[in-house]
Amino acid sequence: MSNKSSSNPYNLCNNAHVSVEEVWIQIRDRAQEIADCEPQLTALLYDVILNRACLGAALAARLSRKLSREEMNREELTPLLEGIFVSHPQVTLSAAADMMAIYDRDPACQSPLEPMLFFKGFLAICTYRVAHHLWNSERKPLALYFQSICSEVFGVDIHPAARIGCGILLDHATSVVIGETAIVEDNVSILHEVTLGGTGKESGDRHPIVRTGVLIGAGSKILGRVEIGQCAKVGAGSVVLADVPEHVTVAGVPAKIRGKANTPAMDMNQCFESGQI
Repeated sequence: MSNKSSSNPYNLCNNAHVSVEEVWIQIRDRAQEIADCEPQLTALLYDVILNRACLGAALAARLSRKLSREEMNREELTPLLEGIFVSHPQVTLSAAADMMAIYDRDPACQSPLEPMLFFKGFLAICTYRVAHHLWNSERKPLALYFQSICSEVFGVDIHPAARIGCGILLDHATSVVIGETAIVEDNVSILHEVTLGGTGKESGDRHPIVRTGVLIGAGSKILGRVEIGQCAKVGAGSVVLADVPEHVTVAGVPAKIRGKANTPAMDMNQCFESGQI
């Protein structure tokens, strides 16, 4: 496999046109509606949402409930997470863009609040964002700790050095693996059991590049420093070992071009298109 880098610039969180404050208002309003009619959820909603001053603090509270354990309890974890989300607005903005991507693309999601409370794919990508911040801040052992806990709790293993843009949908998310040198641009949809992996024992840039607007179907394996072109679609269960042009659908083992693709990450359309390349 080639140890190549792309000559084209990367689109990483350049399209996060989301108002964090507007997302926060929607989340609070929906949380209050649920708290008024579901008494069993009231304590959770007040702890995570209604008693918090901003979206960053709410994200910290939700993750601390999920990730705390004996070696790092909630009292230690909450201020660490809140310091990252509140003091580094880009991390919170990225999470808000992910939240709205789920709300826009997943018909099972009825409000932006649901990913924060119930969707482990969203919670996993938030945990990655914390770990990535720590990795870039030269706190690599702590970043790897969060990677490990994310794998345990959510069944999602994303190396903290991976570079992932905004507006990411990890749908169901179970068994998603993203390797150390992988690059995933903005507005990508990834279903469960997807691997963005390396091959062999080579070092350096050895994981895939996934361009903006790509849809990767369930169970697909993309291996090596291959590039998946903008708005391409990878069919479920495929094994991709070579570059994929933009705006095509590939499928099979090994994956081959089967048709065209338009805006697959947004449409979430898993079917092959009728037009052949």
